[in-house]
Amino acid sequence: MPHVAPPRATFRQKLGPGGFASLAVALVSGVVTLGIPLWFCYRKIQADSKGGPLRLADAILVLGRRLEGDQLSGVFKQRLEHAADLWLMGFASRVIVSGGITGNATWSEAEAGRAWLLEQGLPDELVLAEDRSQHTLENLFNIREDLRLKGWSTLILVSDPLHLARALAFSRGLGLEVIGSPATACPPRPGSFGWWTRSLREAFLLHWYRTGMAYSRLIRSKRLLSRVT
Repeated sequence: MPHVAPPRATFRQKLGPGGFASLAVALVSGVVTLGIPLWFCYRKIQADSKGGPLRLADAILVLGRRLEGDQLSGVFKQRLEHAADLWLMGFASRVIVSGGITGNATWSEAEAGRAWLLEQGLPDELVLAEDRSQHTLENLFNIREDLRLKGWSTLILVSDPLHLARALAFSRGLGLEVIGSPATACPPRPGSFGWWTRSLREAFLLHWYRTGMAYSRLIRSKRLLSRVT
């Protein structure tokens, strides 16, 4: 079973069993290899930020983003707008919004995102919510279970460009059939200081994920692998 973080989880609670060990391995390996794996992760971040060809899918999945109080952040709203555009273009008949209660919000990211989509005119019965998760990997674990129950297989995964590579890596590690579609209007602006710093952060997080997968397989830990596969 995957590790389940409680609502408004702290960083330590999100890490769960084995999380600090995999983080330590990622930090040490990044230093020992002079950052070479991070460079490849950085290039992957940039490549996936452009997205790829779209095709019809069972659903459009919008990954949640922490609310600002109880309001949508600019990034989250752009993700939702992009998903609504894809729905209007007919790439999928339904939209799923994911994300639990985080930070100091009084309702979940999924509930807030779903309410916004309904205000834009999307039909109530075609906008679904996954409101139990605390982070991207948990989002996708829960979505995988929902897809299996409903008999759906393909997803168009919507996030901001720099988050997309990590979200796609998580999805494919879980055996999900996903098509990445970046919400290109999301901040930060390409080429800005914020773009480069966010790119470096995402490169390390992707490296951490890949290192954690390799470490878990090396020590043959079913407990750790159950969190990421």
